[in-house]
Amino acid sequence: MLVDSHCHLNYKGLIEDQHNVLERARNAGVGLMLNIATRESEWDDVLGTALREPDVWATVGIHPHEADEHPHVDTTKLVERAAHPRVVGIGETGLDYYYDHSDRERQQRSFRSHIAASRETGLPLIVHTRDAEDETLAIMRDEMGKGAYGGVIHCFTASGAFADAALELGFYISISGIVTFKNARDLQETAARLPLERLLIETDSPFLAPVPHRGKPCEPAYVADTARFLATLRGESVEELAAATSANFRALFSKTA
Repeated sequence: MLVDSHCHLNYKGLIEDQHNVLERARNAGVGLMLNIATRESEWDDVLGTALREPDVWATVGIHPHEADEHPHVDTTKLVERAAHPRVVGIGETGLDYYYDHSDRERQQRSFRSHIAASRETGLPLIVHTRDAEDETLAIMRDEMGKGAYGGVIHCFTASGAFADAALELGFYISISGIVTFKNARDLQETAARLPLERLLIETDSPFLAPVPHRGKPCEPAYVADTARFLATLRGESVEELAAATSANFRALFSKTA
């Protein structure tokens, strides 16, 4: 069984054909999918899909791009919504200094609110970071000093040094279809050496379709293509990689049990 640990099933490109998208994923061997929230207005829809589909789970969170529009979403609100049995994670959250769609200080405050919610609920944190490695790591370390929490660096594209630091903090690393791109050699080098027991795979659908699907809307079925590429890169069988990443998902997102 494969797990798509991060997808957006309610985004344009998937929502219009969600039933068939899910069927194609199941036919490709995908047994579980985590449907990720990025803004408050979609929380109900993301959860609704998880309520209808037994192999889909949900999160609650505010993407860093949306921080300016969500100053009212604090730790209390996240904790309240995370109490639902089908909500298994907090996020996605983090820092994005590449696009700067939201004020950086607001991104940081939102990130800390999500970390506090993760700590309070015991649910894993889903972290997005782009062009903000030092700041992301500084906040994660500072907050870890206030009390332990766990989570995953999703759609990993950061440096090998950042990966090592995240692993030291107890985090998992999730690899997307970007690893299949020809210009992703640095990422490939890091992915090849990550410890198998801390590895996850994802699509980030409908974005970042892996080879050989470049140019198409990505969907959870394509996690199988990423798994095949990653297994070859690491010198493992697809079966071994699938079993390990599925077990890792269950261990991290323990509420899915």
